[in-house]
This record gives sequence, structure tokens and C-alpha cells, in this order.
Amino acid sequence: MIEVEFHTGVTDSVGFTCRLLRKACRQGARVLVTAPEPTLRELDRALWTFWELEFVPHVRMPGAAAGVAARTPVWLAGDTSTAGAPAVVVNLGADAPIEVGDLQRLIEVVSADPDDAARGRERWRAYKAAGLQIRHHAAGPAGD
Repeated sequence: MIEVEFHTGVTDSVGFTCRLLRKACRQGARVLVTAPEPTLRELDRALWTFWELEFVPHVRMPGAAAGVAARTPVWLAGDTSTAGAPAVVVNLGADAPIEVGDLQRLIEVVSADPDDAARGRERWRAYKAAGLQIRHHAAGPAGD
């Protein structure tokens, strides 16, 4: 069964996601990140500059050549409908995936912004209604 995790109250969701993706890459995981377009652009820039001596390989999808995408561990896309996408998804505010059957893990990163928190609660309710078990991680005092 799919693992669903919610990280809520995150003050810097892009920075949090950069750290999460770096850890995933170090562990050899392949990850699809879904988010609204402005957030994807911000994350794309951050993954190039977040660490001075380290780079998290990533591609924007759709658009990358199939061979490049196949050997790139992190895909950035607007939704989960990208063919051949990794089975681990990190969602930064995109709509809840309609089909979660092929996913192994879904990680929701919900910022401290009230509108984002409200959308996160909607996704939580949708996953619960689908019968999925959810683990919750509240951000610490620093917001991450």
C-alpha cells in the first residue's frame, strides 16, 4: 500500500524540498516533484544554487529527452500524469493525484501559509476518503 506523509507548517517549502531531494538522491531514489508552475520554477533555480559544492540532478517534464529523463533522479512536473514517472512523489501544492495506484510513496509538503494549509487539508481529506493511511509530521519551532 502507498505510504502518504504530510509535512505541515513548513516555513520554507522550497528549501525543505531541496534538502529532502538531496537526501533522496543520496539514497538512490527517483522522485517526481509536482507543484504549480511558479513553485516549480523557484525549485528548479534553487536546486542549481542551494548548495555551493553540490548539485541535485533534475529535469523539467514534459520536455526532457527520454534518455536524459531515464537517468535523472528528480523530475519536476505540474502533475503525476507524466509517462514513466518515478513512483515516489513529493507534492508542493499541486492537486491531489487522481490515481495513486502506481505510487509507492507520496510526500505532501504544506507551508505555513493559510491558503496552502487549507489546500493541504483538502488533499488530506481526499486521501482519507480513498482509504489511505497518513503519517503526519508537524514542522518544529524553526518551521522545518
